[in-house]
Amino acid sequence: MREQLARFEQLVLPHLDAAYRLARLLVKRDEDAQDIVQDAYIKALKGFEGFRGGNARAWILMIVRNTAYTWLKKRHADSDLIPFDEAVHQPPTEEALSEASHEERLRQLREALARLPVEFREILVLRDIEGWSYKELASALKLPLGTVMSRLNRARLQLREEIAKVQPKES
Repeated sequence: MREQLARFEQLVLPHLDAAYRLARLLVKRDEDAQDIVQDAYIKALKGFEGFRGGNARAWILMIVRNTAYTWLKKRHADSDLIPFDEAVHQPPTEEALSEASHEERLRQLREALARLPVEFREILVLRDIEGWSYKELASALKLPLGTVMSRLNRARLQLREEIAKVQPKES
């Protein structure tokens, strides 16, 4: 048992940050993402004897994904919405436009991502942030390769539309 725990720590724990990033983008709230990652790691540890080697990162991220989907199904879709914040959604002033920073663009990107359907957020995170190949995505998501490519394309198009909604218009 001790040997198995050491192997788990060596192979799976290094991917904790990636697991959190995926969960955070799927469920939006930090506390929920932490709970999901904790549950996923407990499930992974309990089922580690069934791990056949290979890509530990892909294995744990799929457990996180499945745990997040289960969590989302148990809650109503409305309870996972981002609350409207009037201060955030005010039209930008000239001063605010001239002071647009990297952090502001990241916030806008996070907001736009949060408005995407979960299957779009998931595929964008796994491909564009985690660097998975199309083949890895198809295998992990149990989708045909063509579906992966078209879903990723639709996700990117919708993300562009969402970003355009929060970016100030240039005159």
